[in-house]
Amino acid sequence: MNLSQIELLRILQETQLNLSKAADKMHVVQSAVSRQLQLFEEELGSPLFERSGKKLMALTPLGKRVMSEVTTICQAKLNIQTIAADFLDSNQGTIHVATTHTQAKYFLPKPIQRFRKKYPGVRIYMVQASPEQLIHQLHVHKADIAICTERVATDIALVTLPCYEWHHSVVMPKGHPLCEGELTYARLAAQPILTYSFGFTGRSNIESAFKQSGYELDIILAAADTDVIKTYVRLGMGVGLIAGMAYDADIDQDLCARDLSHLIPLSSTKIAYLKQNYLPLYSQHFIEELLLAGKDY
Repeated sequence: MNLSQIELLRILQETQLNLSKAADKMHVVQSAVSRQLQLFEEELGSPLFERSGKKLMALTPLGKRVMSEVTTICQAKLNIQTIAADFLDSNQGTIHVATTHTQAKYFLPKPIQRFRKKYPGVRIYMVQASPEQLIHQLHVHKADIAICTERVATDIALVTLPCYEWHHSVVMPKGHPLCEGELTYARLAAQPILTYSFGFTGRSNIESAFKQSGYELDIILAAADTDVIKTYVRLGMGVGLIAGMAYDADIDQDLCARDLSHLIPLSSTKIAYLKQNYLPLYSQHFIEELLLAGKDY
């Protein structure tokens, strides 16, 4: 048994047991991958995979147990490499941040700007995706930190830190009837609604609030991007339910925005990372900057 064979098992898991893709990732021919797998199984005395001809179909019961240990070993290897790099120079490195469009555009600029002044040698790469995809990015080590509102609190493998709370607003062209008078569930439900796709930016809170009120929203357009929602609001297609922070009084002068915190519960944006991940010093300071920025909301 050697680390190359352990790495092979990890890559097979990552590629859904595809031998050809695993060989490509390891920069070897497929026959070499098959041979290493055969040697490993011979050493253990039992197969790790169910096969159909030469194709791997599924993990055997032993394979499932072994694979859980492989995950732990690979995590330890990654942590050792990160600890060593952090020990040599804690001011150099890379942070991969998985987040949504709303967080990337409206929340992250200020804390990232402050962080870069303190750590000019640290590069920051952002991956924008859905909350489910963000969590997956953490688990496959494509991201070090995730920042989003939905879903992260349900994953027990993650450390989650509350960053800040925010409210939704309704936006519409100036002169629209909803620009004046009391905002109620009934008045909003009477309008065509443009808002976030399910799973994005507090959409679950919107759904929950209106379900409890007894009114049903007429959602005619859903998008992950706030700017897309505002574009179609400007075309007169309906009113937009967006994150309050996404309304910019200078840029959006043609739109009217009104607070909906009395109708829709506050949403909480969270910072998440894998419990077993070693975070270098600069990543810990990056999280501190995020938490500090969250106090301004």
